Amino acid sequence: MTPTEIARVTDYLRRTFENPNIAIDAPKRKGYPIEMRVGDEFVGVVHRDEDEGEISYSLNMVILEEDLPPAV
Repeated sequence: MTPTEIARVTDYLRRTFENPNIAIDAPKRKGYPIEMRVGDEFVGVVHRDEDEGEISYSLNMVILEEDLPPAV
């Protein structure tokens, strides 16, 4: 993703989830994952896909079992 795409997707996510603390970090190297954070907490990876000239972005959110509340 280009810096412009990262800024646009970040803005979209902040508006959609009403959370200004959402951040997308540029990958450290080409081919590395594009990580999304809320504050300092890593929450997932953003992927860019281009198919037949149409571009889309997907968010794969990670939820660790240890972060879940106890089972009832």
